[in-house]
Amino acid sequence: MKIDGIDVDEMLKEVSDSLSQEEISPSLKSLIQVLLMVVKLLTNRVGLNSRNSSKPPSSDPNREKRNNGGNNRAPGGQKGHNGTTLRQVNEPDEVEVLMVDRATLPAGDYQESGYEKRQVFDIDIQTLVTEYQAQVLVDKNGHRFVAKFPEGVSKAVQYGNNLKAHVVYLSQYQLLPYKRIQDYFAEQLSIPISTGSIFNFNREAYGLLERFEAISKKQLSSSDLMHADETGVNIDGKRHWLHCHSNKQWTYFATHEKRGSEAMNAMGILPQYTGVVVHDHWKPYYRYTHCLHALCNAHHLRELQRAYEQDGQQWAQEMKTFLEQLNRVVQQSGDSLKREEAEGYRKRYQTILNVAQVECPPPDTENRVKKRGRVKRSKARNLLERLMDYENDVLRFMENPIVPFTNNQGENDIRMTKVQQKISGCFRSMEGAHIFCRVRGYLSTCRKQGVTSSQAMELLFNNKLPDFCLELNYAE
Repeated sequence: MKIDGIDVDEMLKEVSDSLSQEEISPSLKSLIQVLLMVVKLLTNRVGLNSRNSSKPPSSDPNREKRNNGGNNRAPGGQKGHNGTTLRQVNEPDEVEVLMVDRATLPAGDYQESGYEKRQVFDIDIQTLVTEYQAQVLVDKNGHRFVAKFPEGVSKAVQYGNNLKAHVVYLSQYQLLPYKRIQDYFAEQLSIPISTGSIFNFNREAYGLLERFEAISKKQLSSSDLMHADETGVNIDGKRHWLHCHSNKQWTYFATHEKRGSEAMNAMGILPQYTGVVVHDHWKPYYRYTHCLHALCNAHHLRELQRAYEQDGQQWAQEMKTFLEQLNRVVQQSGDSLKREEAEGYRKRYQTILNVAQVECPPPDTENRVKKRGRVKRSKARNLLERLMDYENDVLRFMENPIVPFTNNQGENDIRMTKVQQKISGCFRSMEGAHIFCRVRGYLSTCRKQGVTSSQAMELLFNNKLPDFCLELNYAE
């Protein structure tokens, strides 16, 4: 590894070789060895980036933008691309007719031959106040009879459903802080909204989504493929975990104090799941034996890159190249290989690991001081043993067409929860975290099903669910 042009590995090797030749006191020698180890650990940590670890690309120092394809195409949409350019509408909201100033024309007779049309798209942000006047009748005995107000209209002054939907959209989808939402409504619409009201709108959305959450969990539980991931979240200053179960159609989020099986059992999906669950080898997932498992090879590629760069493991570079090649072959073959071809690649996989056993052997268990407990292994050795022990789960994408090469779907679904934490820093309460998970899961699912987030919130506050949920109810 090079830092500022200095080959740190080569320098450490020279110092170590020199140390073995010099006659110095054992205590000084031990001290220098400890310092060399510390330098090695620190340089390895400095060398971690998005290519060889799970660190996000945004954390890479002086990262270069990727050249997508290396072509010389001009910026913007290419020929044949369906653009998003504005198009004139047949029925504009307002029409303003512009007449020719005949005084500016040369003398003569002119006949009108039509109009040249140009349209300007703009917005008009305004408040809409609807007043309901309920008729009051009084009989001869003085009894009053008042016409019935529409359902939900229960106060002299209250907020409408569209406003509530817009507030929750800004809060839970756009992730705007409460104060900024408050400022937006005060400045743009002259409508006062307290932060307490904003929270109550979010809480109302949470309650309205109870039926949707039950449908979502049922659909994921019966699906053939599901992605699983989890990430740490801060709730009232304490570390909790946000779990995500999802696929291409559905998304479900939940928060829990625990990261392992206690939380997964509480979610109520994995205990009875019988399909294929894709994950990053978090061990508690393997406690669920009724389903098949597939491991995220994007994680493997990064770990293999680290093993090659920092530990000098040649087998890791070879395995990384092999997995990338295999992924391309599988994609070109229609997402799965025939059995004979798959067996050939499986043997190549095993051959690389067998060679790796020589380059990266297991630790010495004969001469260790402590006789009890598991012997500590290097990161490279742990990776090697995982690739050997979970061969079927690593290569499941090779023969099963529904299994992807990576867990990117799950990681993409959970990514916006990390953005929320960056913006807000934490959830103030567990209730707020539960609200975020349920509403965010609903919005994520709707977008996957072709329903925009704005449409989804408007339907919700009108006590309706999108058509794809209704179709499922009818089918059942």
